[in-house]
Amino acid sequence: MIQRHLAIACLFVLTGCASYDGRGLAVGQSTESQVESLMGPSADTRRGRDGDTYRYYPRLPYGRATYVARFDGNGKLKAIEQRLQEETFSAIKPGITTVDEVRFLLGPPSRVVKFPRMGRESLEYPWRARNGVELLFVVQYSPDGIVREAQSIDDPEFQLRYE
Repeated sequence: MIQRHLAIACLFVLTGCASYDGRGLAVGQSTESQVESLMGPSADTRRGRDGDTYRYYPRLPYGRATYVARFDGNGKLKAIEQRLQEETFSAIKPGITTVDEVRFLLGPPSRVVKFPRMGRESLEYPWRARNGVELLFVVQYSPDGIVREAQSIDDPEFQLRYE
């Protein structure tokens, strides 16, 4: 039993070296390689229309966050943002927003679900509201790549784990 507790303590010490949210990085000073060494490898990298580079660090499904580190043309950190939140979701407009724009805004989903009879797919993003409620943001899109529905629902997997 003591060995198990010691192993768990060592795990916490070792993982304490990595930053979950980029804490400790300096805007305007930290480089892409410094961010990668602190936060780990990014799950996706995209180039914005503004010429900036965006690196995505999802902490899904249990972290319920996706951090996006934005870099200027010289590879210097401009910002780190947590994207799975209501303000970002409100930018997604059914009938207008494309699935590529959703992936640019929110990063890689936790899960992609196909609905062959409807001819649609959905992207799922587990997230935590400010009041602590565990939710699932679901974005459903059609074969033309246009978002048809976007909404937050109670996360059924979270409900099952804690009932």
